[in-house]
Amino acid sequence: MHVSRSIDWHNGHIRLLDQRALPYAERQLTISTVDELVDAINTLAVRGAPALGIAGALGVALSAARHGGGSLGERAVRADAERLARARPTAVNLSAGVHRALAAVGRGPDAVLATALAMLAEDERINRSAARNAADWLLDRLGRRPLRILTHCNTGKLATGAWGTALGTVRDLHARGLVAEVLATETRPLLQGARLTVWELQRESIPVRLCPDSAAASALASGRVDCVLVGADRIAANGDTANKIGTYPLALAAARHRVPFLVVAPTSTVDDSLPDGSTIRIEERPAEEVLTFAGQRSAPPDTAVYNPAFDVTPHDLIDAVVTEHGVYDTGDALARRMADASRLVPDFPAPGVGFQDLAGVYRAPGLLRAAARSAIRRAGTAFNAVLGIEARGFPLAAAVAAETSVPLVLARKPGKTPGKVLSASYTSEYSADTLEIPADALGPEHAVLIVDDVLATGGTLTAARSLVEAAGAAVAGCAVLTEITPLKGAERLAPLRVDALRRVPAPAPPDEGTP
Repeated sequence: MHVSRSIDWHNGHIRLLDQRALPYAERQLTISTVDELVDAINTLAVRGAPALGIAGALGVALSAARHGGGSLGERAVRADAERLARARPTAVNLSAGVHRALAAVGRGPDAVLATALAMLAEDERINRSAARNAADWLLDRLGRRPLRILTHCNTGKLATGAWGTALGTVRDLHARGLVAEVLATETRPLLQGARLTVWELQRESIPVRLCPDSAAASALASGRVDCVLVGADRIAANGDTANKIGTYPLALAAARHRVPFLVVAPTSTVDDSLPDGSTIRIEERPAEEVLTFAGQRSAPPDTAVYNPAFDVTPHDLIDAVVTEHGVYDTGDALARRMADASRLVPDFPAPGVGFQDLAGVYRAPGLLRAAARSAIRRAGTAFNAVLGIEARGFPLAAAVAAETSVPLVLARKPGKTPGKVLSASYTSEYSADTLEIPADALGPEHAVLIVDDVLATGGTLTAARSLVEAAGAAVAGCAVLTEITPLKGAERLAPLRVDALRRVPAPAPPDEGTP
């Protein structure tokens, strides 16, 4: 089923379905300037983290079309982009979308627009994948039966480009005949649940009931709810999640009554720069939103107001964060699982060397896949090829390439690659060796993610970087399972970015690429 877009580009303008008018009227807005778009964002004519990301990117395209190329035009576009990024500070998607489009500004207005339209086109696909993964998770956990679902705020096509996140999951389950009923909270003070969520579900004949926010905990306590589905505006690296105000008490109530609590969001909502939710900036909205109801004053004069738009739910209250790549493993949880599956073997393969044995990581069901998805999420969309290093870099590299459907190139030791090769030598702690790749495996069109198992002194990754550059390709970054921090390999590779899923201050292991 195709779902019409709530935000689109038409004849050089942005077209929005004005969410302020719903459910009473379906009014289209035509946005022609950045000022108009900032106002639409501030007044919630467009809202929802993924939709804001698309709107921000299209806003940069508007600015680029107006100001044209050249250094003066580029400076004006960057100024407009910063205004857009600041319009809603909590939702990371807005600033991410703005800066993704802004990265193309040096190539001219057409390139900026192409980037924004690519984001618009990929939104439905990404959110359908996330919704399907969340639906599968629920059915695995709860059994294949019609579910009673509690949801908060609006996470459907109005909050995205087309399909939806948490409500996209409801749509997926409904298509399978597995939705008994949706219980939608009002979502005070602006009633996004009452005005928008109920409107969306009724239009698709999905059974829905409306309840006051304050009744949600009672619904959970009385056994009327099988699961809670919400979206997200920003997810910290450890899984702490900022979402519409009222989400945190729902998570507390769900934990008390042992009801699964799921966050469904695209990976663009994950902000790895924040280790936890304590530094997420929470937007406060105008007092008038609380002081009035249906246009009438509802509180005494001079009433002080606390009106945060969002709250932060700690990761330990969330059963799963589900993205288009599957269940999101927080950095802390994944590192602990890897630590449990790893061991340090002293004096191997040479005296004085500590060997990081990761065989248990590969044996543990699902752990390699989780590690690959984490590496993909950290790398973002910056790569279109993967280089795996012999021998223990091969499993992770193959998993990353399979998950992203990009080419996989194997860097092997001498004499194992037929035909013409490119080669680079390196020195590890205890030996010297050489890596080779087919001479025609990579080219200027490739941005390569280099993947290995362990980063120690950095010799192997340095050689791999040389191979990529010798082929005329670009190095997008490096991903390893484990970094031995005392050996300072990452420092030697700087400014090349190396993402390690686990860092250990252990005695010196062998260099990455163990024989």
